[in-house]
Amino acid sequence: MPKVRVIEDRQFVHYHTELSRAAIREAKTAIVPGAPERAKLIAQSLDEPRQVAEHRGLAGWLGTLHGVPVLVQSTGMGGPSTEIVVQELMQLGVKNFLRIGTCGSIQPEIPLGTLIISEAAVRLDGSSDHYAPPCYPAAADIELTWALREAARESGVAWASGLTASSATFYPGQERYDSAIGYVPLARQGSLKEWQALNVLNFEMEAGTLFTLTRAAGLRGGCICGAIAHRVASETPNREVIRRLEEDCTKVAMNALRSFHQRIGLSG
Repeated sequence: MPKVRVIEDRQFVHYHTELSRAAIREAKTAIVPGAPERAKLIAQSLDEPRQVAEHRGLAGWLGTLHGVPVLVQSTGMGGPSTEIVVQELMQLGVKNFLRIGTCGSIQPEIPLGTLIISEAAVRLDGSSDHYAPPCYPAAADIELTWALREAARESGVAWASGLTASSATFYPGQERYDSAIGYVPLARQGSLKEWQALNVLNFEMEAGTLFTLTRAAGLRGGCICGAIAHRVASETPNREVIRRLEEDCTKVAMNALRSFHQRIGLSG
């Protein structure tokens, strides 16, 4: 297994995230939402949160969870931006990555407002192809996923767990017809029904990249998203449920990380 290159200089600052090993207190766990404002919201659930970086639209916050340093670092939208952030955090010694995001559910039985835990991702993201051949699976870490499932079960909120499709684009890649040109290429037409038939639960844009990178590096990746659109009924995200889902996802994620850290022997 290839060894991850960790930068030895604790003061070295990465170009995109503007983070160093010293700034993140050598945290081994990172929560990686897409949006910078979501990073701030998530960080408020940690003890003594403080912002440690803000650069190129990316925001980093540091806090502790039962004494364990945890970084919350936004990735931006899509695979290419996620790849940059995850790469830089890997080089700073981060080993556990948990994405908290939003998605669109595509199965009739998974309504708007459901939390969806990704066990693996269909690699439509494009970025992961630069790391592994198409036949290489984008699989979440089993222990981190199990911790998410246990926490979701205990939370009392609606949740589901299964396969995710990670798309390189928000519109044609997810077979949306409400784009500026209203056209989906022939190769993409009918893809929504195909993924429904193959028991894929949702569309999002980052898990495929995250899972491929972490698996290839021998590290751990997980993902939980709130369904802000139910594609069976509408192509448009529902803004009214976003804040509730962000709070529900964060609560489940924090409870999952507590048990996960105990399980892998990570302590403050």
